Amino acid sequence: MARLKVLSALDTAKTQYYHFKAIIIAGMGLFTDAYDLFSITLIIKIIGRIYYSDRHGDNKYQTPPVVASALVAIALLGTAIGQLVFGRLGDLKGRRYVYGLALMLMVIGSLASGFSICTSRTCVLLSLGFFRFVLGLGIGGDYPLSSTIMSEFANKKTRGSFIAAVFCMQGFGILASAIVTTVVCSIFHSASNTSPQKPTPQGADVAWRLILMVGAVPAALTYYWRMMMPETARYTALVEQNVMQATKDMEKVLDISISDIVEENPLPPTQHKYPLISMEFLRLHGRDLFACSSTWFLVDIVFYSSNLFQYQIYKHFLKNKNNVDVYQEAINLSRVQAIIAICSTIPGYFFSVYFIDRVGRVKIQMMGFFFMGLAFFAIGIPYYSYWTSAKEYNKGFIVLYGLAFFFANFGPNTTTFIVPAELFPARFRSTCHGISGAAGKVGAIIGSVGFLWASHKEKEEGYPKGIGMQASLIILGGVCIVGMLVTFLFTRETMGRSLEENEIDQSHQIEIEEFNHG
Repeated sequence: MARLKVLSALDTAKTQYYHFKAIIIAGMGLFTDAYDLFSITLIIKIIGRIYYSDRHGDNKYQTPPVVASALVAIALLGTAIGQLVFGRLGDLKGRRYVYGLALMLMVIGSLASGFSICTSRTCVLLSLGFFRFVLGLGIGGDYPLSSTIMSEFANKKTRGSFIAAVFCMQGFGILASAIVTTVVCSIFHSASNTSPQKPTPQGADVAWRLILMVGAVPAALTYYWRMMMPETARYTALVEQNVMQATKDMEKVLDISISDIVEENPLPPTQHKYPLISMEFLRLHGRDLFACSSTWFLVDIVFYSSNLFQYQIYKHFLKNKNNVDVYQEAINLSRVQAIIAICSTIPGYFFSVYFIDRVGRVKIQMMGFFFMGLAFFAIGIPYYSYWTSAKEYNKGFIVLYGLAFFFANFGPNTTTFIVPAELFPARFRSTCHGISGAAGKVGAIIGSVGFLWASHKEKEEGYPKGIGMQASLIILGGVCIVGMLVTFLFTRETMGRSLEENEIDQSHQIEIEEFNHG
């Protein structure tokens, strides 16, 4: 059966205003995601200063390992669950409806994290953990829906760039968390300097709450525009089987004449029906789902472990923090985070936007994994014998560390977000993206929490003796090499083809292989 005109029109539509509007609307969700997830690194340092002054020796003002791990893992666990639940709902109830629900959870979670009822330490941390879990649910829902919606609106020639542009807002979210922390802490720091008293725990307690609550602002600003977005034409035509409504919706938002897309015989295309949990699904899409899930799992082990706990990696290269108050310590940490974001993280996203539809997903993903691995080997192998023994080489360390982030974003961190939105049929697209993303967040939990505990060569700051920073960084490099091999063996290229062509090509290829083996 011939393709629907409305789908052909979407694939060949010129880049226009609505495409950029959709990028901003969807991208602000990723902006908020990154802001909320990565601000916790800075918050943990402040919480240690406020609530753990009763600890002794080197552990004084240090958030205990169990608490720090829990605050990180609980949001990532919520994100994984949110990706599974909202990803499936996006296919069952529609992208637009579930999109707004996920955003509302993000707003509520951000605001509630800042309030975190009570003032006692135990009560504050328990409530903060609960509300970060709620926040994680909303963040998890945003991932599959943002990518799926953008892929279904975009034309096939620039689809990768559009989805990458949405995802690149994550870099600005990481930068924003550092900037907001710097501004808020600078204000409180200046106020404390004009006071005859030293910085008070009450003032710092307000500061970290403000930092978290600011995360609700970009999400709240985009809620109205998300609710005004129509359902995607592909979902309406292919899943809801309402071709006429899909045609009307597209005429409202894209500069397309309805005479060019109206169907003479508006019957939905015949589809081969099979459920998600079935041997037929595994036969047709099992390899793609494995490729997407495993590579996302591997890259998030590396990306989140080295991003959420940057302090553990470059703490030897920060200026002496003795006698530095709570605000200045947070400012010092956020400054380095901002430098990494500006010099490597954000440029990596921009390179992906430019090259993704020129070079291809698979080549960029393999290249990114390879150079990330080289960077971590170069940092890790001589970590104790070279990098921490000669301070004059600190700049070289930061350059290598920045290159790892550059190739993460000009590589698998971006492509693993794009490919799952391109490989699967419309009725499974959001679900499979959610499954792939949830696998990634499991990797993020393993990487971030595991790195936090394993990177200590001896007992320090309340942590038991681990394998040390050198071994931890070498392991991260090895994970990157495994990711490159998995990409080479299992990931299919999607560049330049329509979403429907990707689905048909996979089915056709499997039929040929079965015929040859028959």
